[in-house]
Amino acid sequence: MDDVAFRPAVALAKALRAGELGSRELLEHYVARVERLNSRVNAIVTLDLERARRRADAADAARARGELWGPLHGLPMTIKDSFETAGLRSTCGVPELAEHVPARDATAVGRIAAAGAVVFGKTNAPTWAMDVQTYNPVFGTTNNPWDTARSPGGSSGGAAAAIAAGLTGLELGSDIGGSIRNPAHFCGVYGHKSSFGIVPGRGHLPPAPGTLADTDIGVFGPLGRSADDLALLLEVIAGPEEDQAVGWRLALPPPRRGALADYRVAAWLDDPACPVDDAVRGRLEATVEALAGAGVRVDTRVRPVDFAEAYRDYLQLLLPVTMAGAPESTIAALAEHARQLDPDDDGLQARLSRFATQRHRDWLVADERRQRHRAAWAALFRDYDVLLCPVTPSTAITHDHEGDVFSRTIQVNGKTRLYADQVAWAGVIGMVFLPATVAPVGRTSAGLPVGVQIVGPYLEDRTPLDFARRLGDVIGGFEPPPGW
Repeated sequence: MDDVAFRPAVALAKALRAGELGSRELLEHYVARVERLNSRVNAIVTLDLERARRRADAADAARARGELWGPLHGLPMTIKDSFETAGLRSTCGVPELAEHVPARDATAVGRIAAAGAVVFGKTNAPTWAMDVQTYNPVFGTTNNPWDTARSPGGSSGGAAAAIAAGLTGLELGSDIGGSIRNPAHFCGVYGHKSSFGIVPGRGHLPPAPGTLADTDIGVFGPLGRSADDLALLLEVIAGPEEDQAVGWRLALPPPRRGALADYRVAAWLDDPACPVDDAVRGRLEATVEALAGAGVRVDTRVRPVDFAEAYRDYLQLLLPVTMAGAPESTIAALAEHARQLDPDDDGLQARLSRFATQRHRDWLVADERRQRHRAAWAALFRDYDVLLCPVTPSTAITHDHEGDVFSRTIQVNGKTRLYADQVAWAGVIGMVFLPATVAPVGRTSAGLPVGVQIVGPYLEDRTPLDFARRLGDVIGGFEPPPGW
């Protein structure tokens, strides 16, 4: 039955509806795999088996009576530990929240439950979801199923590792700097960063429990083993928060095209401001060649914005969000450091000090620049339907927990680059609120997976999702890691 664990969620849901597979049967299969295999990756960090078994039994009984709870009826799945789940420990890897058991579900989690899913556990995330690796003092380190010496990415690293290793049926992640897209790329699975604002974030950590305000740039979306899995879960979780639903409804348009060859495709595969490793670029170029072979015209000359400028603007908008919960003493020290900086110093540490302590007026100026970037992207999507670009400059990195995100480095084509480069390609897309689907497009000569980021027009999430589905017919698609 091992092959069942790796089936796409849409296939599992169909089999459950038809009675070809029982919810309790499938749940026990995943539980057995978790008990046997999870120690190799440490992807699932909290289990809720008693309640899950009761719910799976109830799902089977309901189906036998001809009742269906929704599109996820009886499907066993897990949830990233940054989402609050009622009655189940929800920590986001934060020691102070190690025993935090919420009274209510995050909005997206509640919608998943209402759609009939059987939530049986939580997957690991870095502390406060603030790293492109997944480790924390509460649950330790999550490994990549393709190579356990490497990271599965972050912050939805546990989610992507669990999907890749066949430990769960479907997953819910979050993304402010590639936190869905980076792990999908590193682990060879599908992931979707939704258009900003279409999936409510209430009940996500961070910010602190009980926060009601929305988080700039941050979005929420699915990870799965097929593009159809992503579309299935997005339909469940997208829509206004309850207090907004009195006045508006979400009506996402259909995909722009009905056949792969009809798509107008642009590709931005490298940039001097954030160079891409040859191993990754080679797979992206092979993807463009495969598309050309399928009759798709791909324009590789397109550059919608200046990358360096857009990345700087992203950091100026991001850092006030990520530092919002920092102690006052930390902010005071950063402000003092900013005052002492050489005006010409534009390094990463200098940007942290300036942007984390900037005046609101300065943020408003940066936000206006963002709107101009958005206008440039909107102009691009009048001529093209999707844009293909890297997720990060490299394949999955080896574990590196020394120092911090400002002192660590990565290697790109044998040269040392900033660790923060791993959020650059994702950040320039996220900052302008665009949807982006990551689809696996094969492996490097070293055997590591590569994903392509398929960027679509704002609020047209179904277009990159559809393109990702059709792309799987000509290159890539999910494949289980060896030995799982």
